[in-house]
Amino acid sequence: MFSNMDSREFRRRGKEMVDYIADYLDGIEGRPVYPDVEPGYLRPLIPTTAPQEPETYEDIIKDIEKIIMPGVTHWHSPYFFAYFPTASSYPAMLADMLCGAIGCIGFSWAASPACTELETVMMDWLGKMLELPEAFLAGRAGEGGGVIQGSASEATLVALLAARTKVIRQLQAVTPELTQAAIMEKLVAYTSDQAHSSVERAGLIGGIKLKAVPSDGNFSMRASALQEALAQDKAAGLVPFFVYLSGNQEGVWLHVDAAYAGSAFICPEFRHLLNGVEFADSFNFNPHKWVKRRTDLTGAFNMDPVYLKHSHQDSGLITDYRHWQIPLGRRFRSLKMWFVFRMYGVKGLQAHIRKHVALSHEFESLVRQDPRFEICTEVILGLVCFRLKYWDGTQNFTDAGQGSNQLNETLLQRINSAKKIHLVPCRLRDKFVLRFAVCARTVESAHVQLAWEHISHLASSVLRAEKE
Repeated sequence: MFSNMDSREFRRRGKEMVDYIADYLDGIEGRPVYPDVEPGYLRPLIPTTAPQEPETYEDIIKDIEKIIMPGVTHWHSPYFFAYFPTASSYPAMLADMLCGAIGCIGFSWAASPACTELETVMMDWLGKMLELPEAFLAGRAGEGGGVIQGSASEATLVALLAARTKVIRQLQAVTPELTQAAIMEKLVAYTSDQAHSSVERAGLIGGIKLKAVPSDGNFSMRASALQEALAQDKAAGLVPFFVYLSGNQEGVWLHVDAAYAGSAFICPEFRHLLNGVEFADSFNFNPHKWVKRRTDLTGAFNMDPVYLKHSHQDSGLITDYRHWQIPLGRRFRSLKMWFVFRMYGVKGLQAHIRKHVALSHEFESLVRQDPRFEICTEVILGLVCFRLKYWDGTQNFTDAGQGSNQLNETLLQRINSAKKIHLVPCRLRDKFVLRFAVCARTVESAHVQLAWEHISHLASSVLRAEKE
């Protein structure tokens, strides 16, 4: 027996689902931002096996509120200030519906020409919004181009693997007797000691030595520190080949990751933060990746079994994105970009970003007005890193190393246990730091003010407990 949903039923249920989604988002502010469940909560609530016969749509919808929603962290709540913003808008949701309906697996141009060509054009649109150098664009006959990866972490891994393949082939062209294993033993990649953990994971997957270059007082990688590391490793007979966030020197592949910050570069006042990208070999943010020479990328992942070949693949007019990524299949995700770009326009997207940046500076101002707290890094975009200072029992608030770390860990635990707002931490060298990221599309000044009042109140209770 097949599903009892036909096109007529789909029309009715589809409209109901749109209403449910709209009601959910309209009322999301009233839901606890963080779920009050324990690990394993869900399994006892559902059968141990799939049903033998079809169930009704009504029963499934009832279980959404009964089983699913109690365990959901509401990323689009205006009280969600953790991690980073995620793309969510009504135009994007509509495009996602269409993407699911078309259901193509666009691994090649022939598999769905519109899927491939729209992605190529949308990535060029976005590259021009960012004012990327022409070398990164596909154009009509360019050597570069963009691709939507599954995540920024995947984009970093793809760049590292492409760089690894390129340097191995270069060295073997000069010295054919060198084996890949012999070369791999000497390859070294470099990143800042403040880089995202995804870089370390990429090194592990790629089987590459990864060295952390010490950052300066502003938590930035300095060229002098990188040059010193490069010189030491070359003198030791190693082969530097990849740098994550820095300058393109020594003939190594430079990958620039702006996973979070990159969106802001469509605003002219923030574009200077991307100055120097012309020296990069690859660049990514969400969405995910441009390369100057697409052949560097496709050369690392090109697999061409007969069942995937088609008559246009050597025409030079199109690309097959299966050669740009680790998976074979890919969804029609560029539809979401097409809908969003057209229904917001560049000016609408710029206004959204500027609003988030203004709200982060509003929160920064509130923190600076309270002598119990400190701002830990310069606030540039929509992220504020702050922490509670250590209290010595008098009127003095100072940094006390591990004592301050414990104090901030306690404060964060109190914040998230209350479930009114949601934050996550980070470490800046040896300091435990709280992150306040402006995330939700619907967040307003009132939400930021309430979040700060809540944090301030909990800080007072933590300090009182410390005194006792």
